[in-house]
Amino acid sequence: MIENKDTWIVEADITSMQSAMEKGWISSEELVQLYMERISKYDGVLRSILEMNPDAIEIAKALDKERQEKGSRGSLHGIPILLKDNIDTNDNMHTSAGSVALANSYAAEDSFVASQLRAAGAVLLGKANMTEWANFMSGTMWAGYSSRGGLVLNPYGPGELFIGGSSSGSGAAVAANLAAAAIGTETSGSIISPASQTSLVGIKPTIGLVSRAGIIPITNSQDTAGPMTRTVTDAAILLGTLAGADERDAVTVNGAKQAHSDYTPFLDASYLKQARIGIPRFYYKDLDEDRLAIMESAIAVLKQAGATIIDPVELPCEKVEWDWHVLRYEFKKYINDYLGKLDESVPVHSLKELIAYNEEHADIALKYGQDTLLSAEETSGTLTEQEYVDSILRNKELAGKHGIDFALQEHQLDALLFLGNDDGDDLAARAGYPVITVPGGYAEMGIIAEGGYTTKGPQGVTFIGTAFSEPTLIKLAYGFEQATKHRVSPSAFN
Repeated sequence: MIENKDTWIVEADITSMQSAMEKGWISSEELVQLYMERISKYDGVLRSILEMNPDAIEIAKALDKERQEKGSRGSLHGIPILLKDNIDTNDNMHTSAGSVALANSYAAEDSFVASQLRAAGAVLLGKANMTEWANFMSGTMWAGYSSRGGLVLNPYGPGELFIGGSSSGSGAAVAANLAAAAIGTETSGSIISPASQTSLVGIKPTIGLVSRAGIIPITNSQDTAGPMTRTVTDAAILLGTLAGADERDAVTVNGAKQAHSDYTPFLDASYLKQARIGIPRFYYKDLDEDRLAIMESAIAVLKQAGATIIDPVELPCEKVEWDWHVLRYEFKKYINDYLGKLDESVPVHSLKELIAYNEEHADIALKYGQDTLLSAEETSGTLTEQEYVDSILRNKELAGKHGIDFALQEHQLDALLFLGNDDGDDLAARAGYPVITVPGGYAEMGIIAEGGYTTKGPQGVTFIGTAFSEPTLIKLAYGFEQATKHRVSPSAFN
């Protein structure tokens, strides 16, 4: 039996929740109510959740009844999950990308991600706040800010510590135990950054593993959804549910050939004994003392567990000066495609109309301006510009073949080890490759970094591999997690 459910729910994982429901110790309805109570108590400070699903309790009740009459659908049956607010749900929740322009927009159909979660029996608990338009609106916008929801704060130091973007609400909510898990999205660092800064596990999958259909886009080349959880096991459970072919997203047809419906068999801590992990020292050179110490400690742990460490390894792309042309050019095309399909009741149906709407409602919509949107609007939206064609080929070639893949092949490596979201996740994003971050420790001092953020606080260590190497990355992350157990719940939210 569970003696105190209010205490038990803090840091409870998906497996223990599922076990408790199977034994009749708790119901899905009670789980939803417990999380709603915690959200009511704590989220006024964090601002991590934009809205709750008004039907969540009824959905949970129906799933409880189904469990009694037919049995469980699997690991996610009755489990409350949050979705980032750029993921479509065909229900009584809005999908707005954090923008007041879409504050009253209801999706006409579920995203692939939402439909997969529903089919697995998950309860879609609510929509998480996010950096507006996935941080593709303004060059000065703070990570975690949206005109619709305000600024998300880090539960490990509200108002003091960097939260990371743009899946900021997903990270803060799961870290503070306001949901069992959440789904974030990433173009370049938007899952890995907030997960790293809130002592979570985050997986950014290979492009083609998880369908983007029904997700408000930045770029078709780099966007993906992925799990944000408190344990590697929970992330593996969710990834198996999210992966699969979807005719609405062509790259998943080939991706499905290398997808797994269950990633939990790869939770093998003993794999570290045979692992080969590369240390790209070039990317450690600007780390402050605390964060460098976290990486040295991680390397020592991996060695002690039996891993072979190749230190240093060099990437031919280390000194490349990267551009952001792919995002700029693709955003206009794909956001126009998305907005153009919205209901007539929504006030914007193109990037041009969005910019005009923001100007007309500048008092609430333009706290940080919209220079990034204006820059994207200057493009043709046809993806025919030579600058775009050159940039996308350069990304794949230099970050992939002559970057990550070169180092892995040269030294016969399983993965490369980076700090949190420090450069490595951008390389992987450009190449379309997978990333997993796992709690690595806590920086006590830190320094003031670019944009005025402090580097103090939770820090993740990140494993990066080649395309569709999620099974190997999960083995490495799980082994590291089990050897360290670095995650500590934020004390103010216990």
